[in-house]
Amino acid sequence: MVIAAPSSGSGKTTVATGLMAALRARGLKVSPHKVGPDYIDPGYHALATGRPGRNLDPWLAGEERVLPLFLRGAAGCDVAVVEGVMGLFDGKGDADFASTAHVARLLDAPVVLVVDAARQSRSVAAVAHGFATFDPRVRVGGVVLNRVASDRHEELCRGALDAAGVPVLGAIRRDDAVSTPSRHLGLIPAAEREADAVEAVERLGALVARCCDLDGLMRLAASAPPLMGRAWDPARETRRIGEGVVVAVAGGAAFTFGYAEHVELLRAAGADVATFDPLRDERLPDGTAALVIGGGFPEVYAAELAANEPLRDQVASFGGPIAAECAGLLYLCEELDGRRMCGRVPGRARMTGRLTLGYREAVALGDSPLTRAGERFHGHEFHRTAVAYGGEPLFRWQDGGTDGYGDPLVTASYLHLHWAGAPALAHRLVSSSRSPSVLR
Repeated sequence: MVIAAPSSGSGKTTVATGLMAALRARGLKVSPHKVGPDYIDPGYHALATGRPGRNLDPWLAGEERVLPLFLRGAAGCDVAVVEGVMGLFDGKGDADFASTAHVARLLDAPVVLVVDAARQSRSVAAVAHGFATFDPRVRVGGVVLNRVASDRHEELCRGALDAAGVPVLGAIRRDDAVSTPSRHLGLIPAAEREADAVEAVERLGALVARCCDLDGLMRLAASAPPLMGRAWDPARETRRIGEGVVVAVAGGAAFTFGYAEHVELLRAAGADVATFDPLRDERLPDGTAALVIGGGFPEVYAAELAANEPLRDQVASFGGPIAAECAGLLYLCEELDGRRMCGRVPGRARMTGRLTLGYREAVALGDSPLTRAGERFHGHEFHRTAVAYGGEPLFRWQDGGTDGYGDPLVTASYLHLHWAGAPALAHRLVSSSRSPSVLR
């Protein structure tokens, strides 16, 4: 089933994460998914289910890969819960491509609409009826009311929805105790909250179990027709090069953004994947031949990153290929908010008050460990920082802007990529780590 809403801020993450936790507490194997490029919600989904949270994004991975990626995650599970993005029909630009509705259609999955009932009563029925009839290809199977104020408020909402023929599958009361802390790019990642995040997910599970009709939700999920297709398999997507290539992937509180498929593709290409924490570890893992430094919040931890001089020095002199995006780009710059970083990218980064967010189509302007000149990539940007580069850009956006830095050993930019949509990237990184001076 797909958990959607009329707009952002309605409570999708509360309901989706709580539902995953509640169903797991019943002893079910739950497959967690997220529509769109978001990295943070899947972290909470993973805590709720004990399985990797997987993104389903037609723009990043390709429309044709949504079903195979879903089937990979759902294999062996009793139920799959897909959290939507933004409003149900909000997609890329003026169309619904890559919207929650688009993914629901690709999966032929029923939709549960989470409606924020605060400051309205009978009007919730008009909202739900409008969403249920807007696109007949999308089946809205019921509503979960969120932020219900009282018994009387719930009675009015339920009565109007019953009259409109829209089943009510839950009614959640206002409860500040289950709110999730946030900052400038949304929720604080689960990996940064550690034990507190586990407790928060448990509270969400108890809340949904108490306030929602779990049996009714399971019946709705069971109404989804069988899916015909083959699960995505990283071994079919990339060529195995050999054994013993150690690819070190940055983790820890400062680098929490990453897709599960990246590591799976690297392993399928023959790499041994090791993790390291730039906040705490003073050395790279033994035998490291390539680095992957993904997204996260280095601006929050700039002082700590700067203070770890031994690791910065090692990254600065590292002789293998490096793939970095967004937070990784900032870490490779000469400085971030005036604090010294690794200096592998000629440029200075700073925090700004402006949010840059959206899908991007990019053309590579030169060769690097991951790119070949003239290639096109689908990605997205998500940051409140800016870099003043000192070298030639690596990418040109479709709208004419430029970004990034590349050389024979470094691919670094703000562009977040989903490697399932470009599986050659894993092969290239592992291949160039065996012969760093040769681009294949």
